[in-house]
Amino acid sequence: MSSRSLLTWRLPRGELALGRRTLIMGIVNVTPDSFSDGGRFLSPQAAVDQGLRLLDEGADILDVGGESTRPGAEPVPAEEEQARVLPVIRGILARRPGAVVSIDTYKAAVAAAALEAGAQIVNDVTALRGDADMAALVAQRGAGLVLMHMRGEPRTMQKDPRYDDVVAEVTAFLQRQAQAAQEAGVAREAIVVDPGIGFGKNLEHNLALIRHLGSLRALGYPVLLGASRKTFIGQLTGREQPRDRLWGTLGAHVVGAALGADIVRVHDVAPLKEALVVTDAILAAGEES
Repeated sequence: MSSRSLLTWRLPRGELALGRRTLIMGIVNVTPDSFSDGGRFLSPQAAVDQGLRLLDEGADILDVGGESTRPGAEPVPAEEEQARVLPVIRGILARRPGAVVSIDTYKAAVAAAALEAGAQIVNDVTALRGDADMAALVAQRGAGLVLMHMRGEPRTMQKDPRYDDVVAEVTAFLQRQAQAAQEAGVAREAIVVDPGIGFGKNLEHNLALIRHLGSLRALGYPVLLGASRKTFIGQLTGREQPRDRLWGTLGAHVVGAALGADIVRVHDVAPLKEALVVTDAILAAGEES
């Protein structure tokens, strides 16, 4: 594609090819309080059914999370988090053994249990800062790793976030954390970086980070963009309810894909799939001309 080089994401049971098309990570929130769909899939069977539905709609990866990271969210004990996510991971893989599952956690104990249950990716919103044991675990298991930027913690991250240069600061942070992961033994080819849209950023910060995804992509790591139903979309469109922000979500991820995102993390897979098929085809045609 014109804005992305071809890369691979190394996982325990194979590789995902990146760059030829935009991959979709479907969100499975097994929580009572996530900002958009909290409580809808709290029962294991409902969450498994949702995951299977997202796979049928075209998701390449399922991201299963048992703790909300919405602004103001409180932490969940590791034991409770495991009790939420492990039946879901096992249930999905029992039905679809070839599915690629990610565990959305910053706790090494939860990640270890999820990897044992069949997950292949750890999506860490703290970029290894939340648990000193996480990097070594990921290295030992050969798991894929998503490093996300977040200013502060969920309880405080949206209280007057400030940056001198948000693009430069987020890029530098992710470069440092990726280097730290590699020094701990994580393979470079296993790492994906995420600018953390909505995590300690205001409207202008979020727009600047999406507009300049190319700067982040220039680090040489694949880029994940997660803007689905986020507050900044509501600020721009006037849609107060997260579930009503589909069209804005489409806009953010189509532009993000054109500007360098290799993977998009979304609630609504089917419409994103169609939009990205068209986006990827246009970009590929431009490359060939």
